[in-house]
Formats: sequence, structure tokens, C-alpha cells
Amino acid sequence: MPHIHEQIDFTVSAFIVHKNKVLLRMHDKYKIWLGPGGHIELDEDPNEAVVREVKEEVGLDVELFKGPNHPSSPDIYDETHHKELIPPQFLNRHHTSPSHEHIDLVYFATAKSNLVKQGETEVSDNIHWFTKEDLTDPQYTINEDIRHYAQKALELLSS
Repeated sequence: MPHIHEQIDFTVSAFIVHKNKVLLRMHDKYKIWLGPGGHIELDEDPNEAVVREVKEEVGLDVELFKGPNHPSSPDIYDETHHKELIPPQFLNRHHTSPSHEHIDLVYFATAKSNLVKQGETEVSDNIHWFTKEDLTDPQYTINEDIRHYAQKALELLSS
């Protein structure tokens, strides 16, 4: 978990949809519902980071949502000189403490399975697949921005 600067870091998060449900986890440090995610390592791009973080935190293999404007032509894809990245669906800047901020790249993704397996270092008190109705259920205290991202992921990726 490298820090690029003592005051700010770049991070990624994922809102994963499987069979009309979106995955959120109770963050072990902040004690709020979030999508899986974490810091972008110095040797990886944001797409690699989000896929890695999801695998480490919840054990899922995911496919990132490309969106309608992502180029699919192999003619412009040459990984030795140019790699077209899948853009995040949202981008935000938020404080994690009074003296530190994150710039978070928010991705949407799908998973072929809902079988979650927690990593050894990233352990959550609770991981839950939320329906659209669950997101507004008062028994779950979900921050408004997280609820918004989760609802948008469900709108775009539910069957």
C-alpha cells in the first residue's frame, strides 16, 4: 500500500454486480459500507489495481464495465506502446483524515459468481450482496455517495 504523498493518494473502488445484486463490504478501518478497493500500486495502472484489490478483498474475478464510449478496435491497442484503459464511472476526492485525502477512481464490474472469499489481510466484519431495495433499507447505514454508485451500477449492469 504505497503512499505517493503524505497528504494524498490515488485509490480505486469497485461496485460489482451479480444477478441484480451489488456487493458492498464493511470497511475494517472506517466501519462504513464501501465497494472493494484500495491504493494503486506504483507498478500498476488503475485497471490492474481494481482487479487486484477485488481479488484480494473478496476473492472474485471480475470483468470491468467498459461503457459505451470505450474503443474496442484492436487497431489502436498495442500494449508495448499504448494501452487503452477502461475509464472509471466516477471520480471523487475525499478526506480519510484531517491531513490525508484520496482521489478515488470508481469502477463498475460484473462477476460470474457470488461466492465471496475474504483475503488473509483484508478482512471485513460484514460482506453483503445488496438488492436495489436493500440499499434504502434503514437497517443498513449506507453513505449517500456509496448508495448512489451502487444504484447506478445496478441500473447499468442488472439483467
